[in-house]
Amino acid sequence: MSEKKKLKVSIFNKEYPLVVDNEEMAVELARYVDQIMEDTKKELAGHPNETIAVIAALNIAYELFSERNQLKELAVQASNRINKLKLLLSDSETLSEPHNF
Repeated sequence: MSEKKKLKVSIFNKEYPLVVDNEEMAVELARYVDQIMEDTKKELAGHPNETIAVIAALNIAYELFSERNQLKELAVQASNRINKLKLLLSDSETLSEPHNF
């Protein structure tokens, strides 16, 4: 079990105390969220921070769902290729077996 570490991260000009397993990953995630928030703020200038936060969260969720869907599609493609290879192997084994005529 890894040791938990206390860490403060800054997101959208506010500090948040965290307890994390992986400090490096937590910092990277905080930077990513902060960048998405800043990018969203530029696109939605003049909107309240709450709106910016919700739109940023939706953008991050969209990215996550897109990646998940792509991963599922790749898994289906890999499974199909494996099944084709299995069929080819079983066909070649059948052809190489001695036959009684």
